[in-house]
Amino acid sequence: MIDLYVWGTPNGRKITIMLEELGEPYNTHKVDISKDEQFAPEFLKISPNNKIPAIVDTDTDGGSLSLFESGAIMIYLAEKYGRFLPDESRYTAIQWLMWQMGGLGPMMGQLGWFVVSDKEQTPTGVERYKKETERLFGVLDKRLCEAKYVAGEDYTIADMAIYPWITQYRVRVKDYVEPLLQARPNILRWLDEVGQRPAVQRGMQLP
Repeated sequence: MIDLYVWGTPNGRKITIMLEELGEPYNTHKVDISKDEQFAPEFLKISPNNKIPAIVDTDTDGGSLSLFESGAIMIYLAEKYGRFLPDESRYTAIQWLMWQMGGLGPMMGQLGWFVVSDKEQTPTGVERYKKETERLFGVLDKRLCEAKYVAGEDYTIADMAIYPWITQYRVRVKDYVEPLLQARPNILRWLDEVGQRPAVQRGMQLP
């Protein structure tokens, strides 16, 4: 059984989407980061970097296994259940997963912080991360012009990782992100296709 420790952030929803896609049983434990529950000693034993998501897999040969970092969790689950990381596109999917973790997620996160949380609305911060988000959207749009999904013809963990970031920040910083998306028809096509999947819809509602 997978125990998932999560909150409703894009990184958290990567894992809820994946678990819903897998259709395997799991337990959800809410970690309310607005109340600093991620710093609780019992959670730090699972996720020493005090970040969600984290999982504990109680069904392993060596006993329980705990994992933090969303990308590591996605690769682990894909390998455990043998889905969403096909051999023929394995490293293509992993490289786009790393692209999200090292680029799209942090840059959009910084854009959100400067727009929503920075009381001074620092113009240089907003402009820097808006431009980088625009550049990254261009990279993704070009890729999706070449392939149906991010890693190719197969829907993989890369799609699950990227989708919640764009979808949630499309709302969080709408005035900045939406105009960039409207200029990227391939991303819009992909967002529509992925967003129609029932498991994705369920995963985006959790927790």
